[in-house]
Amino acid sequence: MKLNALRSGEGSRTKRARVGRGIGSGLGKTCGRGHKGQKSRSGGFHKVGFEGGQMPIQRRLPKIGFRSSANADLVELRLYQLNTLQGDEVNLEVLKAAGLIKKDIKRVKIVNTGEVERSFKITGLSLTKGAAEAITKAGGSIE
Repeated sequence: MKLNALRSGEGSRTKRARVGRGIGSGLGKTCGRGHKGQKSRSGGFHKVGFEGGQMPIQRRLPKIGFRSSANADLVELRLYQLNTLQGDEVNLEVLKAAGLIKKDIKRVKIVNTGEVERSFKITGLSLTKGAAEAITKAGGSIE
């Protein structure tokens, strides 16, 4: 391939329609706007979503979903990710230093995904029941 041989795909770059250039062009006289009405006039457009006074669809439909800002500082950590840590002690500062969680995270919950290869002493973190069982079974402790 050569840079001087690059071309756009066939039909990807069409010429713009020149409106108001006679009957033969197909866009003469009214320029494709039709006869009369707000949309045919210059400056005759309304705001997006306006339906002529009828209640617009974005207001007729119900609001759905909710994202709690309280959960913005909560992260779920998988059990097998603890195996990458160097020491046996696991707390918020250790996880931040290891790069497993971001610096602005305030709460961590350990979930039971994967297996633990050695014992850990976990302090100040919340765990699921399955994760707590797996850690105690591996000889670890939870505070």
